[in-house]
Amino acid sequence: MKSRIAIWAAVGALVVVLWSVYLSATAEMPRGFLANLLDLTCPIALARQHPLSVYFVLLVNAITYGLIGMIVETIRGRPNNFMHRQA
Repeated sequence: MKSRIAIWAAVGALVVVLWSVYLSATAEMPRGFLANLLDLTCPIALARQHPLSVYFVLLVNAITYGLIGMIVETIRGRPNNFMHRQA
C-alpha cells in the first residue's frame, strides 16, 4: 500500500512538471477548459495572484495527491484485507 501511495504522490509531481513545461512553452495562461483542468489537477494553482516557486507547487501537489491516494487506497484496500483474513 505504501508503494501505491508513493505512486500517487509521484503522479502529482509529474502533473506539476507537465503543466510547467506547457506553461513555459506558451506565452499566456490557459483559458476556458485548460484553465479549469489546471485548477482541477493542480489545486495550488488557484493562488495565481501570488507568485509561487515551481518547487513549492511540486511539493504541495505531491502531498495533495499522496493524501488523496492514501484515502483511495485505504478505501480500496479494506475489502481485500477482509477477504484475505477469512481464507
